[in-house]
Amino acid sequence: MPASYDSRFAPMRIRLIACCLAAIALTCAPASFAAEPPRVLRAMLNIAETSFDPQFASDAASDAVISEVYEAMLDYDYLARPVTLVPRTLEALPTTPDGGRTWVARLKKGIRFTPDPAFGGKPRELVAADYAYTYKRILDPAVKSPWLWLLEGKVVGSDAARAAATKSGRFDYDTPMPGLEVVDRYTLRIRLNAPDLRFPFVLAIPYTGAVAREVVEAHGAEFGAKPVGTGPFRLAEYKRSARMVLERNPDYRAQTYVPAGPIPPESQAIAAALKGRRLPLLDRIEISVIEEAQSRWLAFLNGEIDVDALVSESLVDELLVDGKLKPALAAKGIRHEASLRPNTRWVYFNMDDPLVGGYEPAKVALRRAVAMGYNAEEALRVLQKGRGVLAQSLVPPGIAGHDPGWKFGAQVYDPAASRALLDRFGYRDRDGDGFRETPDGKPLVLERWSAPTSAQRQADELWKKNMDAIGLKIAIRKDKLPELRKMARAGRIPFASDGWNADYPDAENFMQLLYGPNAGQENQSRFRLPEYDRLYQEARKLPDGRERTAIFGKMQELVVAYAPMRFTQHVVEDHAWHARVKNYRAHPIRQFSFHHYDVDGPVPGR
Repeated sequence: MPASYDSRFAPMRIRLIACCLAAIALTCAPASFAAEPPRVLRAMLNIAETSFDPQFASDAASDAVISEVYEAMLDYDYLARPVTLVPRTLEALPTTPDGGRTWVARLKKGIRFTPDPAFGGKPRELVAADYAYTYKRILDPAVKSPWLWLLEGKVVGSDAARAAATKSGRFDYDTPMPGLEVVDRYTLRIRLNAPDLRFPFVLAIPYTGAVAREVVEAHGAEFGAKPVGTGPFRLAEYKRSARMVLERNPDYRAQTYVPAGPIPPESQAIAAALKGRRLPLLDRIEISVIEEAQSRWLAFLNGEIDVDALVSESLVDELLVDGKLKPALAAKGIRHEASLRPNTRWVYFNMDDPLVGGYEPAKVALRRAVAMGYNAEEALRVLQKGRGVLAQSLVPPGIAGHDPGWKFGAQVYDPAASRALLDRFGYRDRDGDGFRETPDGKPLVLERWSAPTSAQRQADELWKKNMDAIGLKIAIRKDKLPELRKMARAGRIPFASDGWNADYPDAENFMQLLYGPNAGQENQSRFRLPEYDRLYQEARKLPDGRERTAIFGKMQELVVAYAPMRFTQHVVEDHAWHARVKNYRAHPIRQFSFHHYDVDGPVPGR
């Protein structure tokens, strides 16, 4: 050893050498030991969101975030078919000791809301009182929840609480409600006014996801932009109507996918890939709002977007040939799935409107004439490129309460009969300009509202052509879809097109769209007919079966007779995604299932 060596410094030198060697080892470590890049999925929406307040929003765009940030008590199994309810925040499916009048829900322990200043910057455990508060928010008149119909008149004490709130101007959240009993920290007992064996479906709707009272009250009007939930993701970035970024919730409980029902052959490989893996698999989801169909398609083709969950019907010829994915796209690694989700599209009339509304024969005749003057078959062929089937009823195929034998006579295209009906009830062209006036000689202009997109402009052109052919003048008004829905609830739209995707697999979910008390909620037609409402209440008391289905048939005969709606199509949805996306499967009820998806490798170009 050299003469300069001093044994007093030996331990220090050894530590220094060890540190240097460690640094060299890290620098020279093979790539396999480097930190994995985050798993990032890029998705898009075709409409802007309205709010991330789950008790206030009701659109598909808002749902994309709400269903991942918040958690309802129940969910649907991702892959099991037919669709199967599974617990989400509950230990097991809720039980009923008395045939559906009372439901007992027991929460899992240890589920936590993400940290928020309202909790002192810390997470806070989810408890039964949070769901009681959430359901009361749906009932609160001040919230103006479009989901009021889920609980109004059903939960014991709900009507009295709403009446008191209307009288005082304030909903009393602190007074116990008999129908929402917090038994203990983790148990909620829900009592209904009448047995309802379909009530668990309500507990699976994302908009019943638990919110924390402290957060709602702390954020006030900003709550809809600052969601705080217990779900697998949290909102990390938000640019209104443009971009949303979800990041993995680091406090999310350990969850793995365990099938709750039979898995069809085409999904078994996904089930195997998910087996034993902790959810969610993604670290980050970047969601862009792109309203124009052509822009969405180009972003997808250019690899800027990984998933197009709803390829526009106007572009289906660029995706498919003879109903199958184009070979050139398949060669690029693009995948495709067609899904006939339970959905219905329609044309609706505002029954409160002075021109197209009303229940007197002349007003009914006008709406029926418009319905028969509209060529839904041409719309399906030209606008939807044949991606769907003509709707013979409000209730779509594939759900309980649908009858494939339903056919209602006025749901036909017959311009000659339409013109004859208008003539009979005094809608004639009195001034010779080619367009009809009202029976009392006043101008008659149908005011149709639609979104400012290229697809809707094509739809407007077809409407104008069809109405010109029967002598009715039509004026087109424009606004974005979220605004149109707000206007519809406020009764400010005379005439428009819209549609509904099933929230749960039962006909009741569609028949409520014309239930009188739901006017101002999802009853955009503001249709109020005592006989329809009576039948609706009668059907709610019955189990699924022929008797109940027959009642739904009678209800739809009333709809056709009074014509607050004209059913048009049940639409096939085309899903496309790039090969880097793993575990993707279209679900009959859910729009997205982000927490089951995965990606292979980093984002291209990053």
